[in-house]
Amino acid sequence: MKRSTVGLLFALPALLVIGVFFFVPVLIALCLSVTDFDIYALADLSNLRWVGLRNYTELLSTPLFWRALGNTLYFTLLGVPLSIATSVGAALLVNARAARFKGVFRTALFAPVVTTVVAVAIIWRYLLHTRYGLVNYGLGRLGISPIDWLGDPHWAMPAIVLFSVWKNFGYNMVIVLAALQQVPEDLYEAASLDGASAVQQFRHVTLPALAPTLLFVSILTMAGYFQLFAEPYVMTQGGPAQSTLSVLYLLYEEGFKWWNLGRASAVAFVLFLMMFAVTLVQLRLGREAVS
Repeated sequence: MKRSTVGLLFALPALLVIGVFFFVPVLIALCLSVTDFDIYALADLSNLRWVGLRNYTELLSTPLFWRALGNTLYFTLLGVPLSIATSVGAALLVNARAARFKGVFRTALFAPVVTTVVAVAIIWRYLLHTRYGLVNYGLGRLGISPIDWLGDPHWAMPAIVLFSVWKNFGYNMVIVLAALQQVPEDLYEAASLDGASAVQQFRHVTLPALAPTLLFVSILTMAGYFQLFAEPYVMTQGGPAQSTLSVLYLLYEEGFKWWNLGRASAVAFVLFLMMFAVTLVQLRLGREAVS
């Protein structure tokens, strides 16, 4: 038996699982997106009708979708750079030669990643409480008036961004830390002998060496931030005044609040196309920057 055939046989169970639990549901969702599948069709399939691209056209002409899209883009454009910058900063700190108790700090900084989103989101709701939250208590000690973090449309999304960055930056920190440890020390020694300062070493040695890794983590982070759902669901329920309504939250409401599964499937594929397009742009720009 050929080696390729043996390898295929070993991979076959995993391929079957992926096919059954990923590709088949995706294909079914694509079919649903061109129908008016709702609660009536769920009770009796004879009520199911083919509507073509009507779900997509109605979605793109709905102001609520564009509001959700704007919120998602705002969250992504603000959160992704902030998350990556925090990850790089944390990785540099725990990788420093003079740093003590590195293992303890790495564990502490990574701990939020493995916590449950719902549990820590509830804790953050209390931390950000207008009257009793520790955040406003600290601001009050500095002479700053309390801020209605989750009740003010201007502050609700920034508050969710800060929570998401705190929750997720540790994952990218570990990846960046692994890349930092692969940078040859000879490069830093040569730069130091040439009179380069710490900032110049970071700019001309560290950043070029981290470029492929930063491209990788930016794609991962962007894909995750486009799928914003749990944070607004627990902390603000899409409010106030729909300021934290995301595309994925809109999908949830269409599919599981109003039982319009055909339109919800259309939202899912529009979101997928957006993420795919942004990823292609990231790859192209990233490859040009790396080369």
